[in-house]
Amino acid sequence: MALPLASIQLYTLAEQFSADMGGSLDRLAALGLRNVEAFDFVRRPAEVRAALDASGLASPTGHAPLLSDELWTPDGSIPTPAPEVVFEAAATIGMKTVIDPFVAAERWRTRDGVTDIADRLNALADTAEGFGLSVGYHNHAQEFVADIDGQSAYEYFVAQTDPRVALELDLFWALTGGQDVVALVDRLGERLVAVHVKDGVVPASNPWAPGAPEFASSSLDQRHAGTADVPLADALRAAHGLEYAVIEYDHAPGDVFDDIAASLTFLTEGGFVR
Repeated sequence: MALPLASIQLYTLAEQFSADMGGSLDRLAALGLRNVEAFDFVRRPAEVRAALDASGLASPTGHAPLLSDELWTPDGSIPTPAPEVVFEAAATIGMKTVIDPFVAAERWRTRDGVTDIADRLNALADTAEGFGLSVGYHNHAQEFVADIDGQSAYEYFVAQTDPRVALELDLFWALTGGQDVVALVDRLGERLVAVHVKDGVVPASNPWAPGAPEFASSSLDQRHAGTADVPLADALRAAHGLEYAVIEYDHAPGDVFDDIAASLTFLTEGGFVR
């Protein structure tokens, strides 16, 4: 079984990418990365594609909102365009899979809400195929608050989605949601196309549970991969046919490029990526 490709979610270096797109991509390439996961690409697909090509990088996956009027981030919301606009931009960049990165917590608290999310992604899978793409979903921790039929809302969602809908599991956030991440990776099987390789001190409580205080990424104590609470090595070994191991920091602890390099070293020296 082929090892996954190493990648990096560009949200990790959003500030640097915005200030100097080409220079920041060149620095990623110099670290040995060949793939990235684009973020906020829909408004400038030709510019992003040109910068990627100039740096010798590809973006086989990317994050863009497909299920919400606005995309929430810990640092503010971004208005969302129509799915067809997203898919056209993704195709311009050369992506294979467009992944919705966040659906609001309240929509994960009821059976009807979760069913609606699954139904919408199932319908979008058909639309995406017309652009030569697939769709997927990336979790945070709100998907693990509610219980539906004896399982988490997340796993109920998985059961309701078309097998064409790819899953990208953020291992840090799944652990924050109280999950046994190694067992969850194993249960997701070949549906799991990508993981976010993220480590740190897991928050004491789920930031998206009812009554939780307001959350910001600056409150997170994140660490280099393999040095904190998340059982990354065991989770990666438990995966079935994983295609992408995507480094991400919501809140990089130091110099972001040094932090990315440290996590890439964990992946390469551990034999987890090719």
